[in-house]
Amino acid sequence: MSHKNFSKVLLAVFSFLILFGLAFSEAVYAQNNWVAIPPYNTLWPLWSPVLSPVNATTGLPTPVVTSLAPKTVLPVEPALTWDPSLAYPWLLYNTPYGMAHFDPLYGVDFWPPSSFLDSAGAALPLTLPIDYALLPPTDPLWLQQYVLPANNYFVQAYPNLVFPVATLPPAIALAVAAGITIPQTYITTLFPSPAVTNYLSPAALLGL
Repeated sequence: MSHKNFSKVLLAVFSFLILFGLAFSEAVYAQNNWVAIPPYNTLWPLWSPVLSPVNATTGLPTPVVTSLAPKTVLPVEPALTWDPSLAYPWLLYNTPYGMAHFDPLYGVDFWPPSSFLDSAGAALPLTLPIDYALLPPTDPLWLQQYVLPANNYFVQAYPNLVFPVATLPPAIALAVAAGITIPQTYITTLFPSPAVTNYLSPAALLGL
């Protein structure tokens, strides 16, 4: 084989390897663990078959929600989202006026955390690490430790969640400011909760 022909063969092999590498990297990316969800860029688990069922058309896990805005209605609870700068995720739940999140260190708060908003209340998306899609899934032991207690909290204490005055109609807000107790049944009539009762267990979240 002449030097010229050998160079052509070598170039063809090298090109094939590059194309194979690109195809392989795309396949690996398609099997990633997390996807960034707008508007804050928190990560959503693609490894949970309940939260990201496989799309019959693409064959890829697809989140059951398209955004994590305060008014997003979760079809199952808890959902799970993660700021990768933290060692643990948040568990998300529906409330009559929007989502709440359960933090194992700081308890329950409304979504989003204040650190995700600027002074005008606009979204401040997270800057994600370049390998965010391939970060490991949440430890099943963490889920076992926190999912059931968080579910129990929301099932039992849900009627006692305090409504921010800003979310209440003016007359109710004035009554709350004056210290007048408003019956929970009246509040939930004003702010009907999404009809979601299928709280997930750790095993269900993991698809076991």
